[in-house]
Amino acid sequence: MLTGLAPESLWLAALIGVLLDAWLGEPRRWHPLVGFGDIANGVEAWLNDPATRDKPVSAMTRGTWAWAIMLVLPVLVAWALTFLPGWSGVLWQALALYAALGARSLREHVMPIADALRDGDLARARALTARIVSRDTEDASASDLARAAVESTLENGNDAIFGALFWFAIAGAPGVILFRLANTLDAMWGYRTDQFLYFGRPAARIDDVLNWIPARLTAASYAVFGDVARAIDCWRTQASTWSSPNAGPVMAAGAGSLGVQLGGPARYHGEWETRPALGCGTEPSAPHIKAAWRLISRSMWMWLIVSGALALFAASQADAMPVDLF
Repeated sequence: MLTGLAPESLWLAALIGVLLDAWLGEPRRWHPLVGFGDIANGVEAWLNDPATRDKPVSAMTRGTWAWAIMLVLPVLVAWALTFLPGWSGVLWQALALYAALGARSLREHVMPIADALRDGDLARARALTARIVSRDTEDASASDLARAAVESTLENGNDAIFGALFWFAIAGAPGVILFRLANTLDAMWGYRTDQFLYFGRPAARIDDVLNWIPARLTAASYAVFGDVARAIDCWRTQASTWSSPNAGPVMAAGAGSLGVQLGGPARYHGEWETRPALGCGTEPSAPHIKAAWRLISRSMWMWLIVSGALALFAASQADAMPVDLF
């Protein structure tokens, strides 16, 4: 089997991984993604030749090689370790998921923004929001900051939590490591700049493929814990207007579920960008940030409960299968 574990053991590993993330959060020192990012920067400097950046075929070929160099070995090692026996195998898989999850980190980044806005401390809210978004926040209003925080919360719910849980359920540690590292390369290389326009395109497209199903499951989960009809309507009518094929469904459904207006104008590096409108209802405020987090938290536990029930069902079916002695 791809995961190296029986379904009930894999679910136990998932539960342990989620609880470790809730207890410990991201490692304060020696985070594996930091080292991975340092190596990725070196590989990019080696292969992303300035002389080929404006040549699509050459640059994308180099980008594909860079992606493979960064991903193949870690995934193969993760796959080999899935066959560790007994509790050592369960613990390895749990640690792999823990390293890929960012639920506590997301909460620790967005909830203080809600508190600062509630207290009317715009300076603090601007500084905190600038840590999680790339848009300009120096003179942002309270509504602008709340909008940025809600958008980041909803989108990162998929990237930091549900995508990892999905690929862990499909392929255990190799799957979740593939997803997290591919997502990291997209975050590093998936820009439409002169440096990365073609070189980073393979990383961006692979991340789109890996996120396609998780994003839609995330959108459906957001709908379940809010206004279902409005979430589905916003998803159906607005998601395709967003530039990202996966962020669109997630953010449109989340905004509809919360009854809040997202999207619209935002300033990046001094330049205003007009983005499509998402959702419907009121302008975002501090309570919407906390409501967005509740969507994520409830959805995460729903995923664990449903996957646990499916694992027990699969185990019972396996036990009930007759043994063919001949």
